[in-house]
Amino acid sequence: MFDIGRWQEIFQSIGKNKLRTFLGAFTVALGIFIFTVLFGMGNGLKNTFKSFFIDDATNTIFIRPGFTTKAYKGFKEGRKIQFKNDDIELLKKEFGNKLEYVSARIYKGVQAINKKESGSYTIRAVHPEHQFLENTIITQGKFIDKNDIKNKTRVVVIGRLVEQDLFKTENALGKFLELNEITYRVVGIFEDAGGDNEERLIYAPVTTIQLIHKNTDEIDQINLSYNRSIGISGARKLAGDISKVLKEKHYVARDDRSGIFVRSVFENFEQNMQFANVLQLIVLWIGIGTLFAGAIAIGNIMVFVVKERTKELGIRKALGATPSSIIGLILQESVFITAIAGYIGLLIAVFTLSRMGNSLEDYFITNPQVNTGTIIWATIILIFVGALAGYIPARRAARIKPVVALSDD
Repeated sequence: MFDIGRWQEIFQSIGKNKLRTFLGAFTVALGIFIFTVLFGMGNGLKNTFKSFFIDDATNTIFIRPGFTTKAYKGFKEGRKIQFKNDDIELLKKEFGNKLEYVSARIYKGVQAINKKESGSYTIRAVHPEHQFLENTIITQGKFIDKNDIKNKTRVVVIGRLVEQDLFKTENALGKFLELNEITYRVVGIFEDAGGDNEERLIYAPVTTIQLIHKNTDEIDQINLSYNRSIGISGARKLAGDISKVLKEKHYVARDDRSGIFVRSVFENFEQNMQFANVLQLIVLWIGIGTLFAGAIAIGNIMVFVVKERTKELGIRKALGATPSSIIGLILQESVFITAIAGYIGLLIAVFTLSRMGNSLEDYFITNPQVNTGTIIWATIILIFVGALAGYIPARRAARIKPVVALSDD
């Protein structure tokens, strides 16, 4: 491997076959370039799919009421289902050890006023656990807590953009905000990875909003997260069991798909990631196919090299060179050309991906990159391809008989 004489022979051989070597090396470089760029774009597609769910915990289940489409137990079709506080208590009782966080949601449109500034926003009335379901990031103050729920306090947690709209450069924490002519105290400011729409929401205690709006116990939606220890299969069963329990309570037929909706984030996430993985697998095979095309090109070069050096190889064998030493010489040259060309293609591909950045977000590709593991695998593939390209001509060279070689014209 570190024989200087052997390396001199390799470079002399490359010098004699410059055009063929360049074309073969170009094919390999192009193959590894295509492989790396497409693989990186596959990762970018995965990043985009992940960003769709960054706003919510991936073990979240959303439950919302709808309208029945079938008559059931004396109730007519077209009936509106209404959730109440006792639905949450029922779920906690039935599935307590399988649940992690549970929260109601109530939506109310409000006109918010702070001094001379005003705007229309949505109040999302929730329980304290909602912070963990929504991945809400508190930057100042606190989120809704149990005392706020118990005492039905008039407090709100506002999004970063609500503070920016209504308080300008002033710090909103501890200040008062008028919502539909009712005054609330701002106890927290939050940010949300979900984007601008999420950061223009206002959170309030669910009990406070229920008290203010006709002292009702009605809720619009139930959000919960399951204990991850039950796994994906357990989560699917849990979603089905929740649907069954709530349909029985609200007299909805089991096969009525519109009475109660149970949507699991993990199912959407899993489906999208499976789609991305399939695309990346297709990309992988395209890249490997291109690399093998490069291997064929390198193999053809080595065939010509062996043919042109037939006499030389015959003399070597006559002087005592072993078949393994001749095979090693041919394989070393093949792997060397493939590795150098491959790494040039790899470096150009990594540079190309870094320059892309987030310029392809409109095509659902976010931050396309390849990790260290991919580069290691690409290196292994390069070595394998180089060895494969040189093996057949190397074996042919090792079988050359000195008498035949010396008589070759």
